[in-house]
Amino acid sequence: MNDKETPMIRLDNITKVYGTGEARVEAVKGISLDVRENEFISLIGPSGSGKSTLMSIMGCLDTPSEGTYLFEGRDVGKLNHNELADIRNAKIGFVFQSFNLLPYATAFENVELPMIFKGVAARARRRRAQELLDTVRLSSRAGHKPSELSGGEIQRVAIARALANNPRLILADEPTGNLDTKSGDEILDIFNVLWKQGHTLVIITHNPAIAEMTRRVVRLQDGRVLN
Repeated sequence: MNDKETPMIRLDNITKVYGTGEARVEAVKGISLDVRENEFISLIGPSGSGKSTLMSIMGCLDTPSEGTYLFEGRDVGKLNHNELADIRNAKIGFVFQSFNLLPYATAFENVELPMIFKGVAARARRRRAQELLDTVRLSSRAGHKPSELSGGEIQRVAIARALANNPRLILADEPTGNLDTKSGDEILDIFNVLWKQGHTLVIITHNPAIAEMTRRVVRLQDGRVLN
């Protein structure tokens, strides 16, 4: 169990550089940030502000060029490929703007997939998948493929999939970006419920109205934290 006094996420002077020479881009420039257990925060900034790069680092999808990242007190920079994969699969749930569902699989099968990778027994993962589809109010659409669902329904499936292995942290990158206002509000309502249930949520957005619905707003510009 994570020590309540230890931040779930501690970023210390994180810098991320892509390319070399004239192609060198410093996407993140010396960011330090703590995220504590059961926080609901947003990272907001315009395109090119570094927010998606920062999310990739938080989600152990990428590593910083400089600085230290501690996840639950562990130095991520010292973990090997398999250890990073274990954290992503067991500790972190991802929700993307582009949904990233398997197009040939049903909603139920998409939600079930992370549990297959984790080795959860068939009966347990099927029960869990059904519970999660109930949670996002999509049990009646369990047998439908993404092409047969609306944008809001697809994103709700993606949220259910992100919750499959009961992660401690949920990272959402522009989760309402491809949705109409009504569907976007439904997604934010679900996130609010998850926060009240004890999850830690970090939402990436460029939309101030979305950011203001979270409990803490971190503003980024040109790879730096403004506040």
